[in-house]
Amino acid sequence: MENIALIDSFSEFKDDKLIDRVTLMAILEETFRNALKKKYGDDDNFDIIINPDKGDLEIWRNRVVVADGEVEDENQEISLAEARKIEPDFEVGEDVSEEVKLIQLGRRSILALRQNLISKIHEHDNTNVYKQFKELEGEIYTAEVHHIRHRAIILLDDEGNEVILPKERQIPSDFFRKGENVRGVIESVELKGNKPSIIMSRTSPLFLEKLFESEIPEVFDGLITVKKVVRVPGEKAKVAVDSYDDRIDPVGACVGMKGSRIHGIVRELGNENIDVINYTNNQQLFITRALSPAKVTSIKLNEETKRAEVMLKPEEVSKAIGRGGHNIRLAGHLTGYEIDVFREGVEEDVELAEFSDEIDSWIIEEFAKIGLDTAKSIIEHDVVDLVKRTDLEEETISEVMRILRSEFED
Repeated sequence: MENIALIDSFSEFKDDKLIDRVTLMAILEETFRNALKKKYGDDDNFDIIINPDKGDLEIWRNRVVVADGEVEDENQEISLAEARKIEPDFEVGEDVSEEVKLIQLGRRSILALRQNLISKIHEHDNTNVYKQFKELEGEIYTAEVHHIRHRAIILLDDEGNEVILPKERQIPSDFFRKGENVRGVIESVELKGNKPSIIMSRTSPLFLEKLFESEIPEVFDGLITVKKVVRVPGEKAKVAVDSYDDRIDPVGACVGMKGSRIHGIVRELGNENIDVINYTNNQQLFITRALSPAKVTSIKLNEETKRAEVMLKPEEVSKAIGRGGHNIRLAGHLTGYEIDVFREGVEEDVELAEFSDEIDSWIIEEFAKIGLDTAKSIIEHDVVDLVKRTDLEEETISEVMRILRSEFED
């Protein structure tokens, strides 16, 4: 009956899919050897025979027979009289193998041994889960909502592994219920203590790239390459695509007939507006395409400062900037250029930065966020419209308008 705790442990873990027979036996042997070291001081002279299928084991201690009264190390040596109690024909100098029953280790040791066994197998499982998900970093994964917390959603996959979807990695319009399946990209996997921490993201540009790969066959097959993705999650995204086969229209293939192919991706991302753009090494053309749907009149590039001066007709400026300044900001991220917008036919204008002695820098930055960095670009707008598009108060904007208008009146 002394094997009962061990047999229970075997029955719990021997069928675990994440642990193979050889590894299980190695863990068991290591656990028992640690217990033997604690009990006897050394385990070199012990043989451990394990049968994980039956949940059984044998422990044999090997000692050398010495003359009575000459035993110096009770773990390594046995007196002739004690040896002959085992077998009456033993002689001095011979080896004696004697089975050690678990009960001889003591009940406390058996309980500690069981806890160590469970701990080591859990540690092994956690290491396997870590390795499994580490290989999945950057890939799309699906898991079920298990628990909804204020700062994160806890997901469980089919094997019971915990995946965390933090609030800041959720699309603003995301709303999930318990039991609902959630798709995202495995963003990071770390071992915290002995437990793997698996973080999922739905806001990463990589998630959108992988959705293109999974939903559009030509991207999956490598006929179309996604060159770069930039996003304002849940609002707007720009995806630059290219094909090495001139017979394939990469934009048309990604969008599909009447948007049929991209519609599923848009829906997955909470109706995020996705612009698919033909990539080109011609920087002027690439910037022109990136500012779509605005029509650009001309572009002047400064390669050293990575700035682009873009000339537009007045009616195209708002299209280039986009709602909340998303379009011009994403175009800049996509192309790698700082884009300055100028209105065609407006000859006299002043950079907003030149008013830094009268207007606070943080106010200038607020206007720059929506693509307004010159005096006239602000004056031409309505105060109410600017209040909606910036984080500035109406009184602040009116004061800025007064300062800018006085410049031109002078």
